[in-house]
Amino acid sequence: MAWDVLNVIGTIAFAMSGAVVALEVKYDIIGAYVLGLITAFGGGAIRNLFTGIPIIDLWQQSSLFIVAFITISIVILLPNNSVALLTKWSIFDSIGLSAFSVQGAMYAHSIDLPLFAVVFSAAITGAGGGIIRDVLAQKRPIVLRQDVYLLWAVFAGFIIGLDFLSKSYQFYILFIITFILRHISHRFSWSLPTRSIQKQKEE
Repeated sequence: MAWDVLNVIGTIAFAMSGAVVALEVKYDIIGAYVLGLITAFGGGAIRNLFTGIPIIDLWQQSSLFIVAFITISIVILLPNNSVALLTKWSIFDSIGLSAFSVQGAMYAHSIDLPLFAVVFSAAITGAGGGIIRDVLAQKRPIVLRQDVYLLWAVFAGFIIGLDFLSKSYQFYILFIITFILRHISHRFSWSLPTRSIQKQKEE
C-alpha cells in the first residue's frame, strides 16, 4: 500500500514540476507534456535499466500515466500568475524526491538487491527525472550543482537498505522526514562542499 501511495504522490509532484519548468522556459504545450512525463517517469525508467527490470514494465502503469497527464493539463490551464507563483516554490521537487527515493529503495529492497543497489535505486529514482528535465530545459542539473538534494535520497535508501523498516507507517514517516530535511536544506540554502579549478591566464 505504501509503495503505491508514494508512487502516486511522486508522479503528481514531478509531473507538475516538469510542466512548470517547461512553461518557465517557454516551451509549447507538447513540450510541457513531454517534460512533465519525462520528469515523472524518467527516474523509474533508469532504475529499471540498472536493476535488470524490463523497461517494458514502465508501460504497464496506465493509471499513473493518466494521473500525470491530468496533472500536466491542470498546470497548463492555470493562469499565468499562478504558474509564476509555482516557479518560486521548490516544494514539488521536495515532495517528488522524497516519495520516489523511498519508493525506489522499497522496490530494490523487495527484490533482494544489496545495500549499494538499494541506495543507488533510491538516488536515481528520486533524482533521475529531475536531471533529465533540467538537461532538456537547457539548464545545469540542480541536483549536481547546488542544494543538499541527492544526499537526502541516499539517506532514505540507506535506512531502507539496512532493513530498519518493515511497517507501512514507517515508510510514510521516512518520506516525511526526507521531505522535511530537503525542504529545510533548500530554505536555508545548505550546500555541500565544492571545488573549482581556476584556469591560469597565459602570459
